[in-house]
Amino acid sequence: MAFAKASGYTNLNSGNFSPVIYSKKVQKAFRTASVVDAVTNTDYSGEIANFGDSVKIIKEPDITITTYERGTQLATQDLTDADFTMVVNQANYFQFAIDDIEEAHSHVSFGDLASDRAGYKLRDTFDSDVLHHMAGFTAAGARRTALETGSTKADSGADNDELLPANKLDITDFGGSDIGGASEITSIPIAAGGGAGGITSPLAILNRIARQMDQAAVDTDSRWCVVDPVFAEILMDEDSKLINSDFGGGDELRNGRMPGQLRGFTIYKSNNLPSLGTGAGTAAAAGSETNMSFLVAGHSSAVATAEQIAKTETFRSPTTFADIVRGMQLYGRKILRPEALFTAAYNLA
Repeated sequence: MAFAKASGYTNLNSGNFSPVIYSKKVQKAFRTASVVDAVTNTDYSGEIANFGDSVKIIKEPDITITTYERGTQLATQDLTDADFTMVVNQANYFQFAIDDIEEAHSHVSFGDLASDRAGYKLRDTFDSDVLHHMAGFTAAGARRTALETGSTKADSGADNDELLPANKLDITDFGGSDIGGASEITSIPIAAGGGAGGITSPLAILNRIARQMDQAAVDTDSRWCVVDPVFAEILMDEDSKLINSDFGGGDELRNGRMPGQLRGFTIYKSNNLPSLGTGAGTAAAAGSETNMSFLVAGHSSAVATAEQIAKTETFRSPTTFADIVRGMQLYGRKILRPEALFTAAYNLA
């Protein structure tokens, strides 16, 4: 019995007339928003749906324009058919058992609850893996220093993480100084309105990415940026009418998408981005080499994802009275246009 009683009170002392009632309303865990489908190119999924474990993508040939003068003998250009490969090599699964007796005695459909949670977790793992891949990290959170087996670069000038060096922004891109330790980068300290010594406004980071995209002739439509809650908070502190939901006409946060656009980007918020150490929430006015988070920004054509298998099945256990529920997802992901994909490492100033 949960209700308190006075000392020495013994009436109905066993509490049998105050049974525990189990609610049929189950408290579900919070869900992380999934953003990958909204920011990647899925055009290649149909090509691998039935067969094959890789897709060779042919690059558009470059054409040389030559000045012509009357009487000039024309030279014929040999076209190139360069290609690169997207490998379908990422697979995740779940499997659990629903005992017949436990299911019969349960006051809720535990099998349905578990299946719903499993499907979400499979999708969330996919979302995290692709966002890490975009930022140059493995799914385990380590920097990617080698190409995956069977994969090839879309641009020979890219690093082994398939990102262009100039598109990986750090404190040196905003007037600050590299700390000079063992790490290859020092994060950008961010604050509303910016400051001295490399302290930078989040809007200035978006402006820089937009400018570099413009210089690379990336289409202005379908640009996006995925940020974590720390970066999103400072954006809100800058009182932009385009990002502040108070001015957004009641538009709600759906699937990670924030209201409106900012500097030409659709902004998404996600907890699945990579981070190092304690992440961006640890303040360091001069930047950090150990505690930082990463945003990714790009164009909808920059990264491709291709799903070959996404299935859930149920079968009877051969050894006990239970249903076995299992599911698997098989997919690939590839950076197609590294000139249209950017990362920035940051922390609170």
